[in-house]
This record gives sequence, C-alpha cells and structure tokens, in this order.
Amino acid sequence: MIRKITNDDLTNVMTIWVKGNFKGNSFIERDYWIEIYNEMKEKFINDYDTYVFIEESIIKGFISIKDNKIIAIYVRPSLIRTGIGKRLINFCKNKYDTLTLEVYEKNINAILFFSNLGFKNKKIDIEKVHNEKIFIMEWNLEEKGI
Repeated sequence: MIRKITNDDLTNVMTIWVKGNFKGNSFIERDYWIEIYNEMKEKFINDYDTYVFIEESIIKGFISIKDNKIIAIYVRPSLIRTGIGKRLINFCKNKYDTLTLEVYEKNINAILFFSNLGFKNKKIDIEKVHNEKIFIMEWNLEEKGI
C-alpha cells in the first residue's frame, strides 16, 4: 500500500533516508547527511508531498515530491531491487504529468534505475554544495504517447 506520510512514520522514513544516502551517495561525507537530518525531517512532513510504501505494517520505502520534482526516493537497503522503487515511481506517474529529479553522476545505480523507468537526461549541472556533477532527468507523460 502507498499512502501519505504521517508523523508516526518519520522515524522509519528518516532511518531509510540516512542509510540510503550513506550507501548510494557514499562519495559525500556522512557528516553532511547528519547536518541536514532535522531540516529534511521537517520538509518530508511539512513541505513535500511524501508517500510511504507499506507492506505487512512495515515502511519499506518512500518518495517525496515538490512542484513535480522528486526530492527523495529511498527503499530499505535490504529491499533494493524488489520493485518497491518502481512502484513508488509508477504511483507518482499516475499523479503527475511531468516528473523531474537531480541525481549525482557518481550514483550510477540511480541513473540506471531512472533511465529504465523512462526518465531522460535533460541537462548536466554542478551541484553547488559539494561541487559534484548532477544529471537533471525528466519523465513526461506526453513523451510516452499516452
């Protein structure tokens, strides 16, 4: 089941977020993710449209969107490649006509994941905090001919 986040979900969501960043973005110092932890916790519940994927009463992943931009999508590390991320993306594709996101160039697995789900690289830019290359990717309903 996918549903809107609640305050009760935050501890589990933040655990998934931290572990996901430590693993998927290991080229960024861990201290950075710890520094922005409270800010992101606040945003996931108050500023973004955040949806959690729940199975057997366990939060197994989540996605956060703001203004058609995917801010975050994370799955419990032990459940990566089980279809949860794809289900979260497809859920959002049914709600939005266009989705964009930024992904670090060094996060090859994420780039492949989004590419396989129909996202196209539209631009390469430099993320200013860490001076890392990012791909700006987009999925558009109209490009799918639907």
